[in-house]
Amino acid sequence: MGGWADRVVAHTPATPAAPEIAMAVEGKTLRGSKKQGAPGTHRFSVLAHRLGLTLTPQAVAATTNESKEVETVLRQIGLAGRVVTMEALLTPRQGAQTMVNPGGDSVMIVKEHQPQLKADIAWVFTLPPAGDHPESVRTVDVGHGRIATRHLTTSEALVGDSDGPGLAHVFEVGRHVITQKTGAERVEVVSGVTSLSPERATPGRVRALVRGHWAIENKSHWVRDVTFDADRSQVRCGHIPHVMTTLRNTAIGLLRWAGHTNIAAGLPPVGRPADAGTGSHWYCIRKLNGPG
Repeated sequence: MGGWADRVVAHTPATPAAPEIAMAVEGKTLRGSKKQGAPGTHRFSVLAHRLGLTLTPQAVAATTNESKEVETVLRQIGLAGRVVTMEALLTPRQGAQTMVNPGGDSVMIVKEHQPQLKADIAWVFTLPPAGDHPESVRTVDVGHGRIATRHLTTSEALVGDSDGPGLAHVFEVGRHVITQKTGAERVEVVSGVTSLSPERATPGRVRALVRGHWAIENKSHWVRDVTFDADRSQVRCGHIPHVMTTLRNTAIGLLRWAGHTNIAAGLPPVGRPADAGTGSHWYCIRKLNGPG
């Protein structure tokens, strides 16, 4: 199933807005199965930003080093000419080398778990070194009752000062969100690194890749947990939790491939779940999920 999804992604023509294939890597816990004591209920998935297809999932044991599992996931997919988005915490030096060696690239968010790198990036944008010429892009989006202003700046100042494989740029994203109804404001700053070349790491493209990363939450995890009711699935024996996740991912991928942007609307129409009959998708989901 992962092979099918990868072939679909590979044969989808590029667009000016998405000149290369971008893939998000993120972890997710199967809550219902975890409550029943099933092993390997945390897993990493790789999702193509633009199409919303899951290329591969990897189960992770509770005592396993997550970064090693991420490297296993990366080795299962084609990386040449593609961009991987993820948290930098999940990709130590060896994992980053795994992406760079076959001709792949990365865009990684740096969080508090890497205080030195995060501090170095903050320093670059607070007191730019002499000769550094940061580039930036600013956007304003209005929708869903919010006004969101985003400002992304890139810099090459840390090139050569970090031993991270392929580090070509660092970037900083400032977000200012105003809730129109209440006037409440939220401000946050996100830092990151990328191996993209200067020609490809334009502020606009880096911004699109950072925003596109959250497709794995919006197009996969949320749909699987809510629309397909996976959070209440309590299957726990053998590989069944893993198999069920793969089946749900494939069903979501097929619907998106067929052109459905709203997965719930793409499923057979039903009434309230409590009233759904044996021919409804709610009934089928309950039967697949098992008790509970």
